[in-house]
Amino acid sequence: MNREKRSLEFYVLAIFFTVFVLFLYGPLSAVIILSFQGPDGGLTFPLNGVSLHWFANLFEKQAVGDFGASFQRSLMLGVMVMIVTVAVSLLAGLAFRRRFRGSTFLFYATVASLVVPSIIISLGIGVVFQQGGLAPAWYSSAFGAHLTWTLPFGVLIMFAVFNRFSPAYEEAARDLGATSWQTFRHVVLPMIAPSLIGVGLFGFTLSYDEFARTLMTSGTYNTLPLEIYGMTTNVTTPVLYALGTVTTLFSFTIILVALGVMTMLGRRHAKKS
Repeated sequence: MNREKRSLEFYVLAIFFTVFVLFLYGPLSAVIILSFQGPDGGLTFPLNGVSLHWFANLFEKQAVGDFGASFQRSLMLGVMVMIVTVAVSLLAGLAFRRRFRGSTFLFYATVASLVVPSIIISLGIGVVFQQGGLAPAWYSSAFGAHLTWTLPFGVLIMFAVFNRFSPAYEEAARDLGATSWQTFRHVVLPMIAPSLIGVGLFGFTLSYDEFARTLMTSGTYNTLPLEIYGMTTNVTTPVLYALGTVTTLFSFTIILVALGVMTMLGRRHAKKS
């Protein structure tokens, strides 16, 4: 009876997981397939031939949209956000290892932006810049808006990492004569490096595809998500699907590279141990 019950639970979970995967990747697979339409193909099935025509069209001058420039802006913004998120999250994690006056308030102030609607934050930052006589731009106001989204996640991740980090390693290093900096550089940092890479990856991906917090803060020049959104009302060719395919492959490549680096660091740390 118990075996039959477990078997039934397994099949129910398997079906649920299969439906979830289809729901998650079904629309994405449709976009990827339609991006290989022939030169005379449209935005819907069935395919009218198979070609790479629309991928080549991405590199040609478009009547609507600027793929290259918007991609560069999103990439640069994502890297900026990633660097600051990793640095601030690491410092916050180190600082909160000890209790200090105002730590509780500072913690809740840090994560408060997670419960505020993104469009409200975008609108507020845009208004503040305009009232201050500063023109909103992707490298200033949008940069700050993205940090209100990525920093709370990074800080929470580093809190979890340091909560599981045993101070015995640091005590042993100090007993052997290591300074505070040497202890951090040679003991703490190698152990938390995979987590820092995860925080960086998280910060980059959240920034790279962020729409709502960029809407009112990007200024004159769009990032890639805003450019794609604007194109959906004007572009009537599969070039939009080709762009979606390329950006999706880029995102997966970034994730795979980060996972590869994390695995390499984990194996190197295991060998040293």
